[in-house]
Amino acid sequence: MLNVKNLTFSYNKTPILKDLSFKIEQGENLAIIGESGSGKSTLLKVLYGEYDLNFGNIYWKDNEILGPKHNLVVGYDFMKYVAQEFELMPFISVEENIGKFLSNFFPKEKKERTAELLEVVELTPFAKTKVKTLSGGQKQRVALARALAKQPEIILLDEPFSHIDNFKKQSLRRNVFKYLKEKNITCIVATHDNNDVLGFADRMILLNNNIIEVYDTPEALYKNPKTPLIASFFGEFNVIKGKIIYAHQLQVVDESKLKATVTESYFKGNYYLVEADLDDEKVFFENVSKLENKKIIYLKISK
Repeated sequence: MLNVKNLTFSYNKTPILKDLSFKIEQGENLAIIGESGSGKSTLLKVLYGEYDLNFGNIYWKDNEILGPKHNLVVGYDFMKYVAQEFELMPFISVEENIGKFLSNFFPKEKKERTAELLEVVELTPFAKTKVKTLSGGQKQRVALARALAKQPEIILLDEPFSHIDNFKKQSLRRNVFKYLKEKNITCIVATHDNNDVLGFADRMILLNNNIIEVYDTPEALYKNPKTPLIASFFGEFNVIKGKIIYAHQLQVVDESKLKATVTESYFKGNYYLVEADLDDEKVFFENVSKLENKKIIYLKISK
């Protein structure tokens, strides 16, 4: 279990993280969300032991995670950190990068482990390819596989799919997060993408104004967003009469008290996202067909 107690950290007296406390059980997936500059990446680095705390403690099971004042070499054998800078070895192959830290005394096991991870990150056809020739997204997948090679107890992922093409992201997410669950590896992922969270994270932390604003399950936060910042993570939303209403919760009806004027329709595939003017405020709702601009419509809030 990861146990964070009253964690406080500053850069040159500028507060970044204030009095953070939370726990994660073995094998759980925790997502850290927040606006740019909220401290997501910094929190991962602090958890990894890259920086010294101003105050507080971090424990993984019985081990206290300490910073560079206490450790000549940053990091711990039971923990891996995948940063947005990949730090790969460019002049050797993909499989050599993945197997670099696996023992040569067990060549069969090393080969099998490398092959397994190549499959997880969908890079089997590139096993013999030198890393320097890969795209940014492919390098990111190599970095993921290499971090998993020694099967850490906990892995920290900073925007792990940010460089990967959209057509690859969905299957890759499923592969990686399924693998982590099967191996009972605790995962903390800092992300701005709700697709990295929904369906995978057990819990979420929202960082805002240097503190943990909310800490709950994705389902609970989605169904009952307390603030617009929380709602914005899950998609288009509106604030109507003080209540947060997602775009899909508004539907066009024949008559209601919510009278609006259509201003724009955006094609989204199996629906249109329609923008309208409601009491001089923009609202967004989903509709199966495009609506003409300036058309008067009535809206109903559904649950």
